[in-house]
Amino acid sequence: MNIMFAVSSGRYTRANFILPLLIIIQLGLHTVEGVWPLPQAFTSSTERYPLNPQAFYFGYGKQSAAQQGCSVLDTAFKRYFSLIFPDYSSANGVLRFSVDKPFLVEVSVDQDDCESYPQEDSSEKYNLSVCEGKASLKAETVWGAVRGLETFSQMVYQDDFGSYFVNKTEIEDFPRFQFRGILLDTSRHYLPVQAILKTLDAMAYSKFNVFHWHIVDDPSFPYQSSTFPDLSSKGAFHPMTHIYTQSDVRRVISYARLQGIRVLPEFDSPGHTKSWGKGQSDLLTPCYRGSTPSGTFGPVNPVLPSTYQFMEKLFKEVSSVFPDSYIHLGGDEVNFSCWKSNPDVRAFMQKMGFGADFTKLEAFYIENIVNITSALNKTSIVWQDVFDYHEKIPEDTVLHIWKGLPEVYQTELSRITKAGKRVLLAAPWYINHISYGQDWRNYYTVQPQNFSGTEEQKKLVIGGEVCMWGEYVDATNLNPRLWPRASAAAERLWSDEKQTSSVDSAFPRLQDFRCKLVRRGIQAEPLYVGHCKHEYQGV
Repeated sequence: MNIMFAVSSGRYTRANFILPLLIIIQLGLHTVEGVWPLPQAFTSSTERYPLNPQAFYFGYGKQSAAQQGCSVLDTAFKRYFSLIFPDYSSANGVLRFSVDKPFLVEVSVDQDDCESYPQEDSSEKYNLSVCEGKASLKAETVWGAVRGLETFSQMVYQDDFGSYFVNKTEIEDFPRFQFRGILLDTSRHYLPVQAILKTLDAMAYSKFNVFHWHIVDDPSFPYQSSTFPDLSSKGAFHPMTHIYTQSDVRRVISYARLQGIRVLPEFDSPGHTKSWGKGQSDLLTPCYRGSTPSGTFGPVNPVLPSTYQFMEKLFKEVSSVFPDSYIHLGGDEVNFSCWKSNPDVRAFMQKMGFGADFTKLEAFYIENIVNITSALNKTSIVWQDVFDYHEKIPEDTVLHIWKGLPEVYQTELSRITKAGKRVLLAAPWYINHISYGQDWRNYYTVQPQNFSGTEEQKKLVIGGEVCMWGEYVDATNLNPRLWPRASAAAERLWSDEKQTSSVDSAFPRLQDFRCKLVRRGIQAEPLYVGHCKHEYQGV
């Protein structure tokens, strides 16, 4: 497929308009109303322009800081040409005689961040103006431009004869929250790299921007460490077929970058580490029955200097492999029974003055691990248990809330933000839990900032995350379980809450978006009775 890159000769001018927060429902899903997640501010018209794939071009504005050769945008242009014109191929296209005027999508960005990685403070703001013969997309960064291209791709539609159109539109858009994540668990079931890449595609369609890779856990250790190769050779389900090589990890990170998605690795400890012990002797705590070892092992052994030497080397490697400035250290669900049974651990507790309070021992361990990652210039994210146990952690550490019903997590939001800590909300979006019916409505009506606290406290909620834990999920059912239910959370995390408060208004829009996902090859499950004009073709 030949994609032309055009550079406009006209001067770059910034449109001066103030857009009302206006939803034009009567225009139907062929307008911006059909974009998911809903843009922050827009006006749309019934005036429409035909698009011909043989006379359609992407180009860079003359004043754009990024120009042809920009890896992020050049690949985005190729990707979105195929998404905008799903029926088009050069083979059938050459048979048509084109009399249509050309249509140019002109992209201008303020910063040349083409070879960098998206960061927590990367702007995703964009303005999009569609008129006859041209769409102008202006953004501060290439990441904002990628979000704008996704919006434009969703605005293009076909009539009953297969002709393509886009409506006259003005959009000013930006995300409500900086962190909009999806967690995949690749320890309880191994997910092939291709399944991860397909998830990254679907994330970009819903404007998620963080892939939280819960890469290892109790059942298996699929990450192939160059420093400690025995971790995967002895801890993975299979040492050759069920691992992520360094090349695999680089491929995921590179693919995510081009979609404007950060990759956040999680190496959870001291609990959830049974698989680690298979390839690293003396790392886990030996459990005792009375005065003799029982032959079983518990959490990481927090009393041995060798534990911290191992962790320092492992996290030094992880920090060099994963470019993001954040790392997730876990810290949840630590079972103290094995520590309690171990005489060496009890002796260490007495020596340290911890008495019989094992939360102090966990705090001692976590504080040491956080210090290791801080020395590597990484900001830590930890599960809420770390805060609940009053552990001394750096001010910039982010707490991740995963427990409880709304009244429980709302209380936790108040407590954590009152202490001045930033927080991520995951508790209401554990969508590996399934139920009969339209449970997406529950994910849609979550209010992340609806808790008792000041406006300054509310600002400490930096976003949220959809979690797909893997006890009952592998590549066979990942996509239909994840999509479009995760997209309900995506709109909550991107769009204005007041404009998107009605599940009844959201339903036809999400149904339409689900059909877009299906046509793009994502096996998104149906919301309810009905059909898509283009049903899934892969079965």
